[in-house]
Amino acid sequence: MKRVTMLAALVGLLFPAASRAEDPAPLVLEAKVPLGAVAGRIDHFAFDPDRQLLFVAELGNDSVGIVDLKERKVLHRIAGLNEPQGVAWHPATGTLYVANAGAGSLRLYLAPTFSPPTFTLLGRNELGADADNIRIDPWRNRIVVGYGKGALAVIDPASRQKIADMPLKGHPESFQFDETGSRIFVNVPGARQIAALDVAANKQISTLETAGASSNFAMAVDPDEHRLLVVFRSPAKLMVFATQTGKLEGNFDTCRDADDVFVDARRRRIYVSCGEGVIDVFTQAGGGYQRTARIPTVAGARTSLFVPANDRLYLGVRATASEPAAIWVFRPHP
Repeated sequence: MKRVTMLAALVGLLFPAASRAEDPAPLVLEAKVPLGAVAGRIDHFAFDPDRQLLFVAELGNDSVGIVDLKERKVLHRIAGLNEPQGVAWHPATGTLYVANAGAGSLRLYLAPTFSPPTFTLLGRNELGADADNIRIDPWRNRIVVGYGKGALAVIDPASRQKIADMPLKGHPESFQFDETGSRIFVNVPGARQIAALDVAANKQISTLETAGASSNFAMAVDPDEHRLLVVFRSPAKLMVFATQTGKLEGNFDTCRDADDVFVDARRRRIYVSCGEGVIDVFTQAGGGYQRTARIPTVAGARTSLFVPANDRLYLGVRATASEPAAIWVFRPHP
């Protein structure tokens, strides 16, 4: 018996993988929340932390689904929209903002304080064609919306009116505030640019060098590392810039048809969701990043939202012949 024990210990030292079960993936599929009879493309998400609601822009279905994350079911659906793309939740006023690309409008809905929710239409702003991404400006209590052939509209939540425009050289895709709130970085793929805007002056002040890459849609800011993360589709690259200088610090191969990228500050990871049908996981290594996992999903499932407060990554999966429309819930590990 003693010889067997010593032999097992020796095998464990020489071949550690053989002495333990395979380590779990860095993202573990925890649940699939069905969206019901939802057809077509799923676009951006927003999150209400107080009631644990996930707002889902069901672009191809002309609706916004409201998912109860605690009960893991759809509570309500706002129908009759026109290609909803961007959604944002403004907690101070209890208002849901929905950008309609087809109508070029921004619609405002008041969330109910009772159940079941109904969401009352408060009003709308006519912005022009292709209203898209929405961001909350917490430094100034404003809402910023990308739209048209090149502008960010600034909305005052008190008056619910547009109070300013920030012009750009093409249609804005994802955009993010830097860690100070003084600048906005904007993906402008039509102009092959990453634009840097001065928020106080409402104007573009510089352009970041993209090293010949194009089709930049996904973007995130890592405030702890003072880094801007931009994912390009052509070629499929994750590029890392210093937010303070705009200098390119590195680029890394990633999955194809990326639409979202998020920072998991707790684990020093990056998650990139791609229409190729995978989520790429990068881990900070030295001064750069190393891809440490590729999580299989479904082709066309490229929109996601990482919520640090819940420690979950939510992925929008459109309906296919083999998969119903759903929100896939991933739990990071460890």
